Amino acid sequence: MRVNEDSFLLYSSPPQTASLDFDKAANMGILWSSYLNGLAVTAGLIVAIGAQNAFVLAQSLRREHHLPVAALCVLCDAILISLGVFGLAAILAQNPTLLAITRWGGVAFLLWYGVAALRRAVRPQALQQQGNGERRSRRAVLLAALAVTLLNPHVYLDTVLLIGSLGAQQPAPGAYTLGAASASMLWFLALALGGAWLAPWLARPLTWRLIDVGVAAMMFAVALQLAVPD
Repeated sequence: MRVNEDSFLLYSSPPQTASLDFDKAANMGILWSSYLNGLAVTAGLIVAIGAQNAFVLAQSLRREHHLPVAALCVLCDAILISLGVFGLAAILAQNPTLLAITRWGGVAFLLWYGVAALRRAVRPQALQQQGNGERRSRRAVLLAALAVTLLNPHVYLDTVLLIGSLGAQQPAPGAYTLGAASASMLWFLALALGGAWLAPWLARPLTWRLIDVGVAAMMFAVALQLAVPD
């Protein structure tokens, strides 16, 4: 009896196709997990009272080159986070001991930051706008934004070391970096475009209490995922 080769190929191909579909779905799950981790960690770090956020909000309220300022802040964050993620990723890949130290150091930091957010929720503050002044040139405003961003040592701690070290341990560092940049873009565009509407809400301690509780929840969730990988 002769076997029809075409029929054999037809009936033998579905298992291979199903396997490819499963692998594709698994890869998409990894990408989304890394993306959401980057989004959550970065959102928890940048959505806080600080000089940079106050500066962007002030420019929004004045309608003084607020969109270029927001774009500059996002660009600086994206560059610094990329340097941290991909620079540290190469180092950690060659040193398992350093990878383990960085992993548990990241867990400790996330837990500490989550507890700090809960403590801030007990005694919330408010983000106040700066006073009005003479309108400045775009160059002067962007130079001031660069100074507020790059001369602040906390920006390097947050983006290069903390966000970068966590991203270097992700199964998809590129997706993590994209998620981190997305969080930065969403936050600074929200401040720039909705500053006049957001200002009354950001001046209320209750708003920051709710934000800090949400930040704590995100930090604890990412710490758990980092401590107990799949």
